[in-house]
Amino acid sequence: MNRKIAYYGLLVALAFIFSYVESLFPINFGIPGIKLGLANLVVIVALYIFGIKEAIAVSLIRIVLSGLTFSSIAAMAYSLAGGILSLAVMIIAKRLNKLSAMGVSVLGGVFHNVGQILVAIVVLETGSLIYYLPVLIISGLIAGIIIGILAAEVIKRLPKTEERSPNT
Repeated sequence: MNRKIAYYGLLVALAFIFSYVESLFPINFGIPGIKLGLANLVVIVALYIFGIKEAIAVSLIRIVLSGLTFSSIAAMAYSLAGGILSLAVMIIAKRLNKLSAMGVSVLGGVFHNVGQILVAIVVLETGSLIYYLPVLIISGLIAGIIIGILAAEVIKRLPKTEERSPNT
């Protein structure tokens, strides 16, 4: 149990640090919310290495901590919407076992942006935001490829499952 808690703590801390680093270098393409999603690297690794519960816990804790520390409650709500939809799609994609970690990451990046734009449409009560979706899908695709490549390399380099299992 102590080892499992230590793994959770390390994963959350790493995701939190990646969120902080990303907040230091905002990307501005004229559309708010475009990010590389470095913290999603940790979530994908957690999903592949430890499992669904662990990935959900890391993702939600990181979003709440980062939202409270680096942004506003409103921004945290958008991030939660994107993160939950993204994670749900990544879990389904991984379970189907048809895509690599990069493919799962691409879906995660795209659906994170879809979730955020859907919430923005509801909150701001305007469907015109849908016009941002193509740019957000492209940015999610690019970010998903980059994070997916990194995640695949991390997963490949980690010790075998029985050596890293938090249940032992």
